[in-house]
Amino acid sequence: MRALLSAYDRTGLVDFARVLVEAGFELLSTGGTANKLKNAGLDITEVANVTGAPEILDGRVKTLHPRIHGGLLGKRSNPAHVAEMEEQGIEGIDVVVNNLYPFQQTISKPDVTLDDALENIDIGGPAMTRAAAKNFPDVVIVVDPSDYLSIGEMLANGGVSMGQRRRLAAKAFQHVAGYDTLISAYLREPDATGDDKAALFPSELTFGWNRVAIPRYGENPHQAGGIYATPGETGGIVNARQLHGIDMSYLNYFDADAAWVSANSFTSVAPNGEHCVSIVKHANPCGLAIDADQADAYRKALAGDPVSAFGGIVGFSQTVTEETADAMRGVLLDVIVAPGYEPGALEILGKRKRTRVLEVEPSATPLLNVRNVTGGALVQQPDDIDEIASSWKVVTKKQPTEQQLGDMAFAWKACQLVHSNAIVFAKDLMLKGMGAGQPNRAISVYLAGRAAGDDASGCVMASDAYFPFPDGIESAAESGAVAVVQPGGSVKDQEVIEAADKSGLVMLFTGTRHFNH
Repeated sequence: MRALLSAYDRTGLVDFARVLVEAGFELLSTGGTANKLKNAGLDITEVANVTGAPEILDGRVKTLHPRIHGGLLGKRSNPAHVAEMEEQGIEGIDVVVNNLYPFQQTISKPDVTLDDALENIDIGGPAMTRAAAKNFPDVVIVVDPSDYLSIGEMLANGGVSMGQRRRLAAKAFQHVAGYDTLISAYLREPDATGDDKAALFPSELTFGWNRVAIPRYGENPHQAGGIYATPGETGGIVNARQLHGIDMSYLNYFDADAAWVSANSFTSVAPNGEHCVSIVKHANPCGLAIDADQADAYRKALAGDPVSAFGGIVGFSQTVTEETADAMRGVLLDVIVAPGYEPGALEILGKRKRTRVLEVEPSATPLLNVRNVTGGALVQQPDDIDEIASSWKVVTKKQPTEQQLGDMAFAWKACQLVHSNAIVFAKDLMLKGMGAGQPNRAISVYLAGRAAGDDASGCVMASDAYFPFPDGIESAAESGAVAVVQPGGSVKDQEVIEAADKSGLVMLFTGTRHFNH
């Protein structure tokens, strides 16, 4: 029996190789893998001695040879294959251990060149892995070091079952598919702009996500779920470091992401490093505030909707202070998410038995957003554009004050984070009321005004899309709003403007819609 070992990630490889030797396998290997095994005192047959041909082209060609691939692809149950292998002097290979060149690590380096990337595209490894996986009834293919222990025990105790062989083959093909996905994305990335839709949305599209967790269940107890990370991404919620609390659930990840994104979406509104705090319930921010003092920002966010905040998720834009952690006492919270925590803050938060405390690093904006529908998926660019409030068009007779303009910029960004039809009432850089997910925009206005209550007086209102009729504007004025920011673009814009003028409101058109279904 023979085993071919050629792995870039050599974690646990020496111990696994020893298990193979004890099980009666001859070890074949190449390059750095062979050197590591030899240095560990293991007897290795170089692949060049099997093929009769040296490695060439700076190691680009090593295992691409009939005596290797014939040994991988020959069916032991096919007499013709067996006879041809004997005629060609080809011996079978029974186990392959392989994982691929570090393409992702290479392209993640800030000074990487195209030549560097190309040299880290593995050719022989994927070919060898695919060949072994194709012939899994006769060849055991292992690409994941976490499988070494269990597979080693099977090989040492009677062999690997057909079911396990098939599982390993599926993992191997997925390993190669994910690798090829990384390469494809890298090569098309320089042209992946909104103006080049063919590059951004190729005719065939795959995602090389890596599983990081399996929660107890999905959105509901009868649904299974999985959590996956984007290759090469070290930031974001799925890569968060959990410092305290019980295990994360599927919906914890979902809502924690909403809190993290919303708390970190206001850099243009808070250019002087002010703190932003977001409280999320069911993926919508029910509390949101900006303040130079973090504890006050939290208190203002909580005041926006203290009832909905119960059992919610809190997101911070900056390191949580001890004062802020102390201010959170007495409020039941499922998850707290921030870029860091003061030691005193962690000591206070650590007394919460269930609350999950996450430390998150910033992540890159995703190139594409994906949503499943029956029969396939919808794919689009993220809603991520720079907008300048000073460029918005005042369409009413009344002009905004500087404070109103600042509140409208805050409300407009908040509206982008709320599920449509989205309406936000805000004042003093604080969310006062929100209406979300209604099929009728006027109902969202009513709900936002009702949620704001007495605080609606003097608020600005933001709407993620235009008002098709004047009724939404009239309802906002009745609630106490003094200014409105909306995209404009309705065939009845003039009637809407007239309604705003009649009510003495300020209204600005942004020219940009922000649906978030």
